[in-house]
Amino acid sequence: QCAAWLPEAGAVLDLLEKCPEHQKKGGFPVVVFEGLDATGKTTVTQSVKDTLNGVLLRSPPACISQWRTIFDDKPAPIRRAFYAAGNYILASEIAKASTQAPVIIDRYWHSTAAYTIATEINGKVQDLPPVCDDAYHWPEDLLKPDLVLLLTVDPEERIRRLQHRGLEKTKEEAELEDNSLFRQRVEESYRRMVNPACQEVDASPSKEEVLKTVLELIEKHCAL
Repeated sequence: QCAAWLPEAGAVLDLLEKCPEHQKKGGFPVVVFEGLDATGKTTVTQSVKDTLNGVLLRSPPACISQWRTIFDDKPAPIRRAFYAAGNYILASEIAKASTQAPVIIDRYWHSTAAYTIATEINGKVQDLPPVCDDAYHWPEDLLKPDLVLLLTVDPEERIRRLQHRGLEKTKEEAELEDNSLFRQRVEESYRRMVNPACQEVDASPSKEEVLKTVLELIEKHCAL
């Protein structure tokens, strides 16, 4: 409905319509990394990609990421629709890439779901939808990864890393810093995801230690 006054929305829908309805994963493993900003996703995903000679993909995918700042400034329903569409466009890229090499993904559906739930529900963690609610279930029509790893760090350490990076924050990242309840809702939503669930990884140690832990988990859960 917003395509009439938001040309970028029409462009996203055009790309979405070109994607096959049912995406099938190739023979190589697909591993997703989730977590708040400054938990080390960029460093870890690049290291894992290099170690496994894999392909690194990100959500939103490159073909629509140039419009991210435009949609981040729109009302929540439009913003969420953009990220949701991005997951299905990304699925097409995953399906193709996973026939050639291991696929490492920096955020996927769990991010979209966790931020949506945390945004729509006010209050404390206790106010989130109950465990096992359909909101935490992976969509049946979306290509599923083999493993989802949730990187976490202490809140104070995460803020220190953000300040050290000095990067411009999205509206939601700013809220994560200002609103500890929002951050708690996001992280708890991640933890309640099922089929596949997120396996939590403490990303506080050195990048070498975190990479070692991550590679062990991939070896344990994926056929390499």
